[in-house]
Amino acid sequence: MQRKWILQTLEELNGGPISWNDLCGSPCIARLLARKGFACTEEVEAFLRPRLKLLTDPFLLPNMEAAIARIFAAIDGSQRIVLFGDYDVDGVTSLALLAEMLRAFGAAPDLFLPLRMEEGYGLSSESVERCLGSYQPELLIAVDCGTSSVGESDNHQRAGVDVIVLDHHEPKAALPRCVAIVNPKLTGNSPFHYLCSAGVVFKVCHALLKQRPLPNYDLRSALDLVAVATVADIVPLQGENRIFVQRGSARLAATSRPGLKTLLQVAAVRPPIATEDIGFRVGPRLNAAGRLTTAEKSLRLLVTNDAAEAAALAEFLDKQNRERQEVEKQTFAAADNQIQAHYEPARDAAIVVAERGWHQGVIGIVASRIARKYHRPTIVIALDETGQGKGSGRSILGFHLVKALERCAEHLEKFGGHEMAAGLAIREDKLPVFADAFRAAARELLSPEDLEPRLSLDHELSLAELNLEFLHWHEMLQPFGNSNPQPLFFAREVTPASPPRVINDKHLILNLRQKSTHRRAVYFDGATEQLPPHPWDVAFTIRPDDYDGQRLVAMQVQALRSAVSTP
Repeated sequence: MQRKWILQTLEELNGGPISWNDLCGSPCIARLLARKGFACTEEVEAFLRPRLKLLTDPFLLPNMEAAIARIFAAIDGSQRIVLFGDYDVDGVTSLALLAEMLRAFGAAPDLFLPLRMEEGYGLSSESVERCLGSYQPELLIAVDCGTSSVGESDNHQRAGVDVIVLDHHEPKAALPRCVAIVNPKLTGNSPFHYLCSAGVVFKVCHALLKQRPLPNYDLRSALDLVAVATVADIVPLQGENRIFVQRGSARLAATSRPGLKTLLQVAAVRPPIATEDIGFRVGPRLNAAGRLTTAEKSLRLLVTNDAAEAAALAEFLDKQNRERQEVEKQTFAAADNQIQAHYEPARDAAIVVAERGWHQGVIGIVASRIARKYHRPTIVIALDETGQGKGSGRSILGFHLVKALERCAEHLEKFGGHEMAAGLAIREDKLPVFADAFRAAARELLSPEDLEPRLSLDHELSLAELNLEFLHWHEMLQPFGNSNPQPLFFAREVTPASPPRVINDKHLILNLRQKSTHRRAVYFDGATEQLPPHPWDVAFTIRPDDYDGQRLVAMQVQALRSAVSTP
């Protein structure tokens, strides 16, 4: 879809409670910070320089005291503990972290993952029955699932199993009966609403150590796992998540875990590790096994101490990721053909597609790609031969997916998730009425402006301003991601100093010129684009590029258009 270019207006930096000249060496960076709404200088300093000492008391999370007391009772009583997880990155990293912590206290927890295809997500009756039968737990700790498992909790009660839920998904009206639910979203004004499950587990570990310190255990060593989960789960990079990811990325670069170390090598990730490295290289490989078969090998990769096993597992996950990409490509093509046959932008505020035979493991990625392409909330549903459907949804800014699904709940067997991503179960005969209801909800909740794709430009820069001093301040804004997007800059009336060069059959190397300044830029996937007549307006991001011992400012083109008088 054609995007409308919108350049932010320039804020007045004088006056107000914050002296930007004293805080920041760049007017551009100062304006980017001012838009975040900081109330005082201390908040800006905390943002620019995240420190572990700024982490708050873990007992501020709801029900933490009850959870910690029951965990210690299980440890002291040598009870059988089972950690029940989810098959995505957040789920397996959370299990690895909590298992490591409990073993440090002398426990020997068993780890359980549901089978995605046969048992579905979370504490399903099938997965719970298998878990109880295999391990006979006395304490079951559900991680990254369980908040919505109201009916399933009765099975635990009847079996005499105590349950603790450590989760971050949206609660519904009723909550399951269990010892404790540690979920920041249980209270509407929680300061930790942005945490993923690995963040919640880290807070639980912190609480355990506060009550019973272990002199030889350094919880900071777990930040590599928390950083991977926080980025891969696309939760907001604000508050303590910002600390987790910034410090955790540094830990990841020097990780002592054989599995992560080998996975970084296989994924061709080298320091400094940015969020895009985690989101596009590390996360997809950890997710690949759980999408196509079982996440058991991803979990094993994170907990193994054997270098040879780690190498074999990393290679397996890399191979699975390539297979996942092919399945995803085929499913996306089929879904896109279906959309193009019926979709009308002026009429449809949301997209629902379904088909028998689609692989459940890739529908979330396909939904994400469709939502980006059409700028519409999207639900993709895979139907099996019995007519049972498993769906995955992705949203756009301003549309709370779970709240929209609540309006359609009568047509669904179950659903859950959060604002930007959700899952659901539905019968095939309910599809038409659900699709109508979901599109109606989108029409009501989204304005015409919300449905118009935009290219939001943060600041105009000249190519001459792209120096190492500016790069230094730009990197102070890291980590980039949800709620802290990477700045998108705008350069006006740029010309090519030489013909574009194609690399790897799909990318372009551009030699750009603006007045007397020349800059080399990469335009990923630009070889498939029809370049407009120049001079160009260029939308671009920057990042550091360390080459031959020298730090350079790398420029990545995100969009090009023929230059116009106003952006």
